Amino acid sequence: MPATPRRKIGLALGGGSARGWSHVGVLRGLEEMGLRPEVVAGTSAGALVGAAWVLGRLDDFERWLGSLEKRDVFGYFDFSLTGGVLKGQRLFDFFSLYVEDCPIEDLPIPFGTVTTDLEDGTEVWLRQGSLEAAIRASVSIPALLKPVRVDGRWCVDGSLSNPVPVSLCRALGAEIVIAVDVNAGLLGQERPLPQDRAEPALLEVIERSLHIIQARMTAPRLAVDPPDVLITPGVGQIGVLEFHRAQESFEAGRKAVKAAAAALQALEA
Repeated sequence: MPATPRRKIGLALGGGSARGWSHVGVLRGLEEMGLRPEVVAGTSAGALVGAAWVLGRLDDFERWLGSLEKRDVFGYFDFSLTGGVLKGQRLFDFFSLYVEDCPIEDLPIPFGTVTTDLEDGTEVWLRQGSLEAAIRASVSIPALLKPVRVDGRWCVDGSLSNPVPVSLCRALGAEIVIAVDVNAGLLGQERPLPQDRAEPALLEVIERSLHIIQARMTAPRLAVDPPDVLITPGVGQIGVLEFHRAQESFEAGRKAVKAAAAALQALEA
């Protein structure tokens, strides 16, 4: 009898800002197991890390992230009074060193990102056209980064509409989906709000509000679009802009893959 063809494995990388650097550790852990996704879909930070991997630039990207110190992070942000607290042009200019622009349809494997239409909240899938524009749109955290104009729409962070893009991954051709949720247990792992002043700072309010939205959105969406294997790095203690904690995120991603090893090995059975 002829061998049964192996089903196409896809990877759905969820949004979570600096917590999303744990996707790097997940990809490394999957490589160590001999699992190589043939389809990748990403939301927000997952879109950025996924694109770096698909382009073969993850080594360089990982080295840069691992070198960041706290004082470095704010040097990449430029402040703006329109559209967002942070313009982010310096940050995106630096990202472009590792994720060069190209047509998404020319990538070596199927890839797509999720963004959200700011006007009506529609979930938008970007599967062709400029890779850079698709990533910028997917990571544009409301109130922190400026919205991005794509195909006549003002677009913001894809986490608002699809925090872990299992459905997009399947639409791109994946028959088995490994999903990575960096928001699992998020609300129970955060640092307490400070009690030594009258009210929380603006950034704390924005950060906590985004955490609530992400945590409340993720569970019901995964119930509707369940993956075959769900990987949940323990990174709830990492703040939205704590990019300098990348090494901690990498290790959490690797550990999460080890925790899911039995389920991942069963995919090949």
